[in-house]
Amino acid sequence: MFETTAWKERVLRPARRVGAADALLPAAFVALSFVPGVAHQGVDLVELPDDRSLDSLGLALIAAQAAPLALRRRFPLTCLVVVAAAFTAFQLLRYPNAFASLALIVALYTAGTRPPRRPVPVIVGAVAAYALVCSLLHLAGSRATVADYFAFGLALAACCALGGWVRARALDAEERRRRAEADAAAAERARIARDLHDVVTHHVTSMVVQADTAGYLLEQSDRVETTLTSIGETGRRALDDLRHLLGVLDAREEPTGPSLGELAGLVERSRRAGQNVDLVEDGEPRPMRPQEEEALYRVVQESVTNALKHAPDRHVVVRIDHGDEAVGARITTGGGAPPAEGTGPPRPHPGGGRGLTGLRERVGAVGGELRAGPSDDGGFTVHANIPRGKK
Repeated sequence: MFETTAWKERVLRPARRVGAADALLPAAFVALSFVPGVAHQGVDLVELPDDRSLDSLGLALIAAQAAPLALRRRFPLTCLVVVAAAFTAFQLLRYPNAFASLALIVALYTAGTRPPRRPVPVIVGAVAAYALVCSLLHLAGSRATVADYFAFGLALAACCALGGWVRARALDAEERRRRAEADAAAAERARIARDLHDVVTHHVTSMVVQADTAGYLLEQSDRVETTLTSIGETGRRALDDLRHLLGVLDAREEPTGPSLGELAGLVERSRRAGQNVDLVEDGEPRPMRPQEEEALYRVVQESVTNALKHAPDRHVVVRIDHGDEAVGARITTGGGAPPAEGTGPPRPHPGGGRGLTGLRERVGAVGGELRAGPSDDGGFTVHANIPRGKK
C-alpha cells in the first residue's frame, strides 16, 4: 500500500517551483484581455444590464482572476477559490466581459487533476458557494433563469470532471508501465534462476559423482588421477558458466549463451563423470537464434544431469533432429535393474527440484514444446521441439 501511494504521488506531485510556463500563462490572460477582437471573449454567467466601464478596481479584478494560475500546480484548491471569488466580484460589479475570466476554466481543470484528500466536504462547499453566487446575481438583477444557472453549473462541473478523467488516465498509464516493469523484472529473475539451476546442478552433480567415484576407485590408482582431473575441469567449467550469468546482470556486457555446437563437449564431460552417453545428430545443422540454441542446450544438459543423479549406470542417448522447420532434442535414459549392492559407486539420492518446470518455461518462451515421462522399459524420456525462428 505504501509503495502504491508513493508512486502515485510521484506521478502527480505538484511542482515545487514556479516554472516559466506557469508565470507566462496568467500574463497571457491579462494581456489578451486588452487585445481588440478577443478582449471580451470570456466566461459570462449573468448578462447584467448597464455594464460598468473598466476602472482601476476592474483592472485589479482582471489581474486577480489570472494571477493565481501561477500557483495552480502547488495550491490547486486555493487557486480555484481565489479565481472564482474574483470572477464573481467582476460579474456582480457589472464590468464588461474579459478574456481573463477563462482562468476559471483552467483553475477548475487543474483542481480536477489534483483532487483534495477529502473531496466530499469540498464538493458540498462548492455547491453551497455556487448556490450563494447564483442568489446574489439574481438579487443584482441578472436576467438568467434557473435553467441557465443549472446549465452553467454543469459546464463548470464538466471542466473539473475532465481534469479528473485526465488524471485517471495518467494513473492508469503509470500503473500499466509499473506493472510491465515489474513483470519484466520478474521474468528476468526467473530466467536467471533457471540458468543458475541448470549450470550449478549440472556441474556440481558431475563433480559430486566423480568425487564419489574417486573414493570408490582409491584401490585402482590408475583411474583416480583421471577422475580428479575431470573434477577440476568440471569446476572450472562451472566457474565459466557462472561468470557468463553474472555478465547477464551487467548492462555493459552482451554475453552469449551456450549453443548446440557445445553439445559434444557436454557429452564428453558426462562420459568422464562416469555416465554412458551417446550423441546422435540427424539432418543438416543450420543456424538458429541464440535463445533457441540455448534452450535446446539446457534441455540436454538438464536431462543428462538428471540421468547422472538418478541413474548413473544407465545408457543415455541424446538425439538431435535438425529439421527444416524445427529442431528436436530427444534424450532417452534406458531402464534396467540397478547394480548390486557394493558393485559400483554410491548412487545420489533423487531429490525434488525445479528442473523440468524450468525447462518447460524456457522452451515455451521460444515457442517450443517439451514433453517428459517414463518409457516402456522403465527408463525416462525427455523430448523438446523448438521451431526455427528468423535470424
